[in-house]
Amino acid sequence: MLIEVFSDTVCPWCYVGKLRFGQAAAARPDLAIDLKWLPFELNPQMPAAGADRATYLAAKFGDANRFAEAQRALRGIGAELGIDFRFDLITRMPNTRRSHALIAWAAGAQSDVKERVLRAYFSEGRDIGDAEVLVAIAAEAGLDRMAARVAIDEPMLHREIAALEARAQSWGIAGVPAFVFERRYLVSGAQEPQAFLQVMDKLVAEGATTA
Repeated sequence: MLIEVFSDTVCPWCYVGKLRFGQAAAARPDLAIDLKWLPFELNPQMPAAGADRATYLAAKFGDANRFAEAQRALRGIGAELGIDFRFDLITRMPNTRRSHALIAWAAGAQSDVKERVLRAYFSEGRDIGDAEVLVAIAAEAGLDRMAARVAIDEPMLHREIAALEARAQSWGIAGVPAFVFERRYLVSGAQEPQAFLQVMDKLVAEGATTA
């Protein structure tokens, strides 16, 4: 079953959605899932070096603490999933293009690298726009450091990211996470596992899976 997930690496709900989807997948161990993690940059115009997070939030929303209440709610939701949201440690608002390039390059290790990038940002406060941070994450996942260093700035991968984001727009996707099942059904947002299971079971019943 082909499942393509558009998300960003600075989106806390994308982290929640990833783990909730994982719970759903674990509930269907006999289902062959071809899972693709695809890019969707929420701040595509962010400078390559990123920006100070408090300054960015104040400039964009007028108040760096605007999301304090939402963050408290997310900490509770995250705790139920094993996510330790530490918004207090995050000091940079990164450009996420390099992190998406790393995830694309990781191929079979995509899901692991994706989660490590999310954890690095949301639980450890690391700057996931920084090349050295991303190379270190790749190494932590058992991947080649030198190859990862080349991949994060590989022009072909960056063009592929732009093309995939254009595809998301052509499919009418305006927010993330967005889970596309067999290019037939869309589940938007970090839904509870049951929402994913309903679509999986529907596709199996229809006999419309590619795996």
